[in-house]
Amino acid sequence: QVQLVESGGGLVQAGGSLRLSCAASGRTFSRYAMGWFRQAPGKECEFVAGISVSGRNTYYADAVNGRFTISRDNAKNTVYLQMNSLKPEDTAVYYCAARNTGVVVSTAKDYDYWGQGTQVTVSS
Repeated sequence: QVQLVESGGGLVQAGGSLRLSCAASGRTFSRYAMGWFRQAPGKECEFVAGISVSGRNTYYADAVNGRFTISRDNAKNTVYLQMNSLKPEDTAVYYCAARNTGVVVSTAKDYDYWGQGTQVTVSS
């Protein structure tokens, strides 16, 4: 069982930056592939970024590639999402998720544990 708690969301102007954190409980964090997803009002949940167990492999949605960076610190049981050059269309609730395998996938249904989400609002 893994519990995930996101933090770092907030209100930022377009072009600004935010860093999201996701703290995981449990001693097996390093066995989980991790992902960040987001959901805007009236839209489906979408994959943002994923990172492998070791952290060596990262994956990004086209919409955020080059602006967002996912990373993890297994010693701290934490995964991060650095978001730069934010746009109003990045406004959403952001969720971190853990997958009980070492393989990153982009489909939300394949993740086993989810955090409660953190709101990111980008003003124009």
